[in-house]
Amino acid sequence: MALYSYLRVSTKHQKVERQLTNVIAAYPDLAEHQERIYKDRFTGTTTDRPNWNKLYKIVVSHARSEEYKEHDRIVFDEVSRMARNAAEGFALYKELFLLGVDLEFLKEHHIDTDSYRKAMQGIINVQVATGDESADKMINTIMGAINEFILNKVEQDIYRAFEQAEHEVNLLHDRIHEGMRDAKARGARIGTPKGTKLTTKKSKAAKEIILKHNKAFGGTLTDKETWTLARICKTSYYKYKQELQAEMQKKEAS
Repeated sequence: MALYSYLRVSTKHQKVERQLTNVIAAYPDLAEHQERIYKDRFTGTTTDRPNWNKLYKIVVSHARSEEYKEHDRIVFDEVSRMARNAAEGFALYKELFLLGVDLEFLKEHHIDTDSYRKAMQGIINVQVATGDESADKMINTIMGAINEFILNKVEQDIYRAFEQAEHEVNLLHDRIHEGMRDAKARGARIGTPKGTKLTTKKSKAAKEIILKHNKAFGGTLTDKETWTLARICKTSYYKYKQELQAEMQKKEAS
């Protein structure tokens, strides 16, 4: 079995460590194969999930290859990590299931593809042939209806799991927006105040290079040569340069 895992967090500021810990606790071998763990840091409503797209292409190509003999399994910490909404999640689940890819959800094992497969194997596959055409038709119709009912029930359970995950994400977003509205109503400042300067290690290092090497500050390098040396974009360069010039003017004035 070829084992993979997919982890996703809602913002670039969140960490995947909790999900990673849970997955490795269930499958310790993955700790030695980090290349099989795919991570994205995007919101649940973002359509672009580059690492999921990579993993999806890998398992689909394996499933369609006659040479590939292994059986792929993707492990998720929970169902909400797989898709943006219930409709997409359920469609993706069925597509991968029909291709033979196993899906496992550590917090919702009841909807693992293994469980779905067992339910399908439990379908009553009996065709009655008593010689009485009317009786055979009636009994086989009843058996077919029972089979359809069982399969629909299982699919409903899977869909509800994705639906519940989507509902919880929406509730979280609503709580965040309500909290922001309440804070704003109380006069609290939301977000970074206009004009606030954010200092990072990268910006500090870039400014030191500008001060030391740019012609505007007594150095020998042109603007383009300076932002190339500092490994920053043109926009950031002029922003930092303007800030440095303003700081120098302020010092001179005082």
